[in-house]
Parts: sequence; C-alpha cells; structure tokens
Amino acid sequence: MTAKTRQQEDQGEEIMADSSQVVKMAKKAFLSGKTRSIKFREKQLRQLLKMYEENEDQILSALATDLCKPRQEAITTELEVLKNDLLHIIYNFKDWAKTEKPSKSAVNILDEVRILRVPYGTVLVVGTWNYPFLISLQPLAGAIAAGNTVVVKPSELAPDSAEVMAKLVPKYLDPTCYHVVTGGVPETTELLRERFDYIFYTGSTEVGRIVHRAANQHLVPTTLELGGKSPVFLDSTADLDVAARRLLWGKCVNAGQTCVAPDYLLCSKQVQAEFVARAKALLRDWYGKGAIGSPDYGRVVSDKHYWRLTKLLENASVAVGGETDASVRFIGPTVLVNVKPSDPVMQEEIFGPIIPIIIVDSVFEAIDFINSREHPLTLHIFSKDRTVQEMIVSKTRSGSVCINETLLQMCVSSLPFGGVGYSGMGAYHGRHSFETFSHKRSVFVKNYNRIGEKLSASRYPPYSEGKTSFLKFLLKHRRGVNLSCISYFVVFALGVAAAFAGSALAQVISANEDET
Repeated sequence: MTAKTRQQEDQGEEIMADSSQVVKMAKKAFLSGKTRSIKFREKQLRQLLKMYEENEDQILSALATDLCKPRQEAITTELEVLKNDLLHIIYNFKDWAKTEKPSKSAVNILDEVRILRVPYGTVLVVGTWNYPFLISLQPLAGAIAAGNTVVVKPSELAPDSAEVMAKLVPKYLDPTCYHVVTGGVPETTELLRERFDYIFYTGSTEVGRIVHRAANQHLVPTTLELGGKSPVFLDSTADLDVAARRLLWGKCVNAGQTCVAPDYLLCSKQVQAEFVARAKALLRDWYGKGAIGSPDYGRVVSDKHYWRLTKLLENASVAVGGETDASVRFIGPTVLVNVKPSDPVMQEEIFGPIIPIIIVDSVFEAIDFINSREHPLTLHIFSKDRTVQEMIVSKTRSGSVCINETLLQMCVSSLPFGGVGYSGMGAYHGRHSFETFSHKRSVFVKNYNRIGEKLSASRYPPYSEGKTSFLKFLLKHRRGVNLSCISYFVVFALGVAAAFAGSALAQVISANEDET
C-alpha cells in the first residue's frame, strides 16, 4: 500500500467519523425533546432572522466571491427572499402546528379523532451552489418550524458561502440541534450513508437519482428539487417590449444559473425576428458596450461549467451575443436561432445565459413539443390571450406555471415550489416548507363508557343480518354532511335505541329457545 493510498484511507475514515458524530449529536438532541417546544422553535427562527440582519455584508461578500453576484441581485433574489419567507413562517407556524380536529361520521360519534403535526426527526438538507444561502437555509427554516433537528450540507462549488454558513449557524442557532457540514463529494457521500429521518436535496437530476437511491436504503422520505428545460411560449398577442425585458432579465439574473430560468423559447418566425431586435437593443441599454465590463452581470461558477456552456455554442447560429472569456469565466447573454430539437443545446438543462429559439407555427405545435419532453420545473407563457394561457396550462405538466413573467413565482411564500417527474418531487416555501418537514400523525381515542360499548356491540359475533344492517347504517358516508351537535344527538339516540332494542330482542329469542 502506498503512502498516498494510506493517507486517502485515513482521510476517508476521518470524514466518516465526523459525519457519524454530527448525525449522532443531532439525533440525541431530537430525542431530548427540546425541539418539540413551540417556544424553542420560535426562538431559533428569530435567531436565524437575526443572523441574516447582522451579517448582510459578510453574506453579500461571499456571494460576490463565489459567483460575482451583483449586490442588487444578491439582496433581492437571495437575502430578502430568505428574510420574507422566514417572517411568513414566524408569523404563522404556531397556527400551522395546532392539532387538527377533523369531522366525524355517525359511527365515531362518541370517539375523539385528531391529527397532530409532528416532526420527522433529524433532517438532512443538501444545498446547491447557484443560490447557496437561499437554497440551503430556506428549507432549514421550514425544518426548524416543524420541530426537527437539521444537518445542512452546502455546496463545495460556493466555498466562501459554505464557510460563512458553517461559521454563523452554530453562533446563532442551538449548536446541538443544527449543524453545517462543509466539504465535497466524499462528505456528501458519507452523510448519505447515515440514517436520517428525512432528506431534502436541491441540484441536478443525475445526483438526485443518487440521493434517492441512498434514501431508499432506509425507506427515508425525500424531497428532490431538481431542474430541467423550462420552456417559454411567446405569441404575437404579448406586449413584446415588456415580454422581452422580463424574459431576458430572467435569463441574465445570476448569469442564467437559476433552476427556473427560461431555458428555450418557442415562437413563430415573425415573433423571433421582433424578439431578436428587441434583445439587441435591451442588452445595449443594460450593459453598455458589453456585459463583460458591467458590474451588474455575474459569472459562471466554475471552469467545468464554463467549458460545458461554450461547447453548446459550437457550430450554433448566434443572433445576439456569443461573447466568451475563459480567464474570467464570462459568457455573455446569447440568443441562438436556426435551432433544431436534436442540437446539443436542446439535450440538457442549459443553466447559463443562452436562449435557443425553436420555431413553432401554432400553440398546438408548442404544446406537442413541450409534451414530447420531460416535465419541466416551470413553464412560462407570454400571451394576452386567456384562451391560449388556459390551453397550455391544461394540456401540459410542469412543477409550476409563470404567465407573462419569469422567476417571480419563487418570491410568493404562499405558493408551493417544486417539480414533477424528472424535475423533482415534493414542494416547499412558507407553509409548504412546514408541511414538508411535518408528519401528519392521526390519533383515535375511544372511551370505556357503557353506552358507547352498547352502541358498537353489533360488531361482535355472533353475526346476524340485523347487526349488519345497523352497522351499514352507521358506516355509510353521507355526502356533504358534517354532523352538527343536534344531528349527533339524534343519530346517537337512534343508535342507542337500536342497540337496546337489538339486545332486548336477543334476550327474548334466547328465552324462547330455553323454553323450547
């Protein structure tokens, strides 16, 4: 065995020990019961808000280092979204956590039924690099509100952001309950070998499969926030000036590295010509002589992703943009025309500032094209025609739909955010985050009172037609009926009368049999 191999094994054992220790501590904290307290949860959530407020500059600096993210983008698409979603949770989670008392049927008239919102236990949140704070810490807030302990694994591709999280989270939150584990693939792999009670993953479909397989080893419930090629349909009824601005903005934010960014455009040749002309003018207005010299435009996260994106531009027909610079991982906003469905740029999620245009002659052709591919994370529609809007919504499937806008559905805490099929499973944001990390535990309580036992005595042998008829009456679901107190009393009285009548009849029959 070489010295290098021995060193690698030693490092691997150290990673395993560290991961195991962190998970063990988080599980021990959960079993102590401290996270069950609503008061404790609220304190942790307010501490998380305090962390955002007191460390804004440090967070923005990390985002600038990792992604060259402009200050305004970092504030409006990451920090403020985090704060506002967290405030929504703080203001409402006590109501969400209340015991639910569902309606009862006649057969359960004397029984107590309730639904408890209980935490799963110890949760693993695996974040990604494109919005490192938002995607790692927004699920954390929902998991805290639901009463779980949490291990957060931020992406190693945004190392400064990961280090800031690792430093701040134990400073502001209970360090026995909430942990941040930094590192790369080996650390993530070891964490996935641990037995968590819930796994929440954001990232690529390819890695999502690996996470799902790991979760299946222990039958652990999982939320997968993946991606895919999110299409845009643009027709001639849209306000093309506004539509072009909104569409290009959605593609240029974070240099196109957004899971719900417009991936490709479906439109007619006429609309394509008008869009291309507007795109050229808009990009001059926004970035002057070029986005590479603008402080308002980000960069590709890594050399690997840079070369992947430039490869998609090879032999492509560039109508707008196309500028690249490997020394600073710069790819300018780019519009491609004469694109065929079989082209490389149409085979994978682009995750960069490139918009290919596919020509379609009608909304029906656009719908067929969308349905011929995997379900996207989101679907964009730019049209003033409500019939067209509703037709596309009703005849396609996607995680979400955004009409006459891009990205902003992410900022609405009351809307669930999540994919379907290859774009993911499960959803979060606001109440949906709380529900994702909560198990609905049903509780049924039956008392030992004699009347109730008399009422349900028909279930016991020996069976008879009379007993069967009575039980069918009690069990029957009555459409649209939620029995009121008076109705309960009436049904109860009838049931008691029937029960006693049945008992008396049985006694008479028994007496006659004895005489005989």
